[in-house]
Amino acid sequence: MGCASKTKEAIVTTKENELVDYFADNGFGNAVAIVQHPAGIYHKGITYVAYQGALEDPYVASYNHTTKEWKGPFKAGISEMGKDPNRKKKIDNHGKPAILIDDAGYIHIAFGGHGGTPDNGENPLGNHHYGKNLHAVSKKPLNISEWETLDNISVFGTYSQFVKMDNGDMYLFYRHGAHRSNWVYQKSTDNGRTFGEPVSFLKHKRQQNIEAEDSWYPWVSKGNGDDIIVAFDYHICRDNKNAQDTRGHIPERHNLYYMVFNTKTCVWKNVKNEPLEMPLTKEMADKKTLVREIAEDWTFQGVTDVDPNGNPQVCILVGPDVGEKRSGPKRIKHFRWDGKRWLKSENKDLPRGNGDLEVKSATEVSIYLEHVTSDDVGEISRWDSFDGGKSFKKSTVFLSRKNSSFVISSLIDNAHPDARIIVAQKEDGTDFRKMYLIGDNGPIQRLKKESEILNKKTNN
Repeated sequence: MGCASKTKEAIVTTKENELVDYFADNGFGNAVAIVQHPAGIYHKGITYVAYQGALEDPYVASYNHTTKEWKGPFKAGISEMGKDPNRKKKIDNHGKPAILIDDAGYIHIAFGGHGGTPDNGENPLGNHHYGKNLHAVSKKPLNISEWETLDNISVFGTYSQFVKMDNGDMYLFYRHGAHRSNWVYQKSTDNGRTFGEPVSFLKHKRQQNIEAEDSWYPWVSKGNGDDIIVAFDYHICRDNKNAQDTRGHIPERHNLYYMVFNTKTCVWKNVKNEPLEMPLTKEMADKKTLVREIAEDWTFQGVTDVDPNGNPQVCILVGPDVGEKRSGPKRIKHFRWDGKRWLKSENKDLPRGNGDLEVKSATEVSIYLEHVTSDDVGEISRWDSFDGGKSFKKSTVFLSRKNSSFVISSLIDNAHPDARIIVAQKEDGTDFRKMYLIGDNGPIQRLKKESEILNKKTNN
């Protein structure tokens, strides 16, 4: 009797303390992406992560690297998207949260927008589509349990990207509407309590020779010192009047560009330090900021980083248009500025997939990559180069799952080695995703009973 009782107690204790690799199971759709960023930030011993949860609402969780304690996820706001069961596109995915911590310790997220709607009024810098760009702030410093939504940014935003400078100034970059809209930033000098009016830096405009408009997809990040760095590609937004093409709007993008914004002088410049007239037009972008013309294949998701000397490296996905399937599989292409010209890596070892870039020096660079292997294993891995991108080799596999695929965030800001990237695992038969926090030692584990958010009767 005594032995049986002890055995039963041991089994219960084991189940009670069961650990899993994921920290939450309520990620929804493409719960994170490289473009909406940062999705995570390391600050004073804690990594904070944000992602899209049920009904496309934003969720925030945290992990204390000293105590090994997880908190959350807590719902940080309510998106206007994801609530209409009659909407043709079930999950919009454009309003995923970006996160920032201000100098007073308050946590900010921007979320929920895909260009706004006519109900929000006239969009002076573009057109409308769906949702409402929102800004939420934690009610207490470094506390993710309670949030308030502030009415101090444009509702027409989408693809929110936060940058904080060394002096505490906050910049929120986004597209001011749907495809045919300017890209803008709003600046705050008071820890996000107020923001200036939107300032355009990429201009949408009508093409004169074809039935289309110029549009853009930039990726914005902090460079060295007072610089903000931007990698971007060009989206030709066609009118879709061609009876031979029944796809409707197509995500056709081309070329790769790079430029820098000096936040101290408020001057935009190209890689040669030549000033640029803002907002930048397609013609001026081609003349002054072109990294590489990519006219035939399609591009997707540029990212950039700079070495200690300020010389940039840029990656972008490149692949063919394959007709009704919209676009073919894409492979990462890498470019490096050597001080005089852009050098293209000829490396062909990098697999197809999406990733982010970390530049340590002119010669040492890493790409954090999601891809699916030839035997249908989803992988999150790091590929290292020690010759400026001429060759890459896979150095570490952080996570692998058979018959699965992943979506990933950009690299976490100021990342702790144990928490560099956020990953959502796609599984057949459900729109919900398991969420992982991945670092040099693989995923950070959590008690299963804490990670299973969907099984809880209440969902904070």
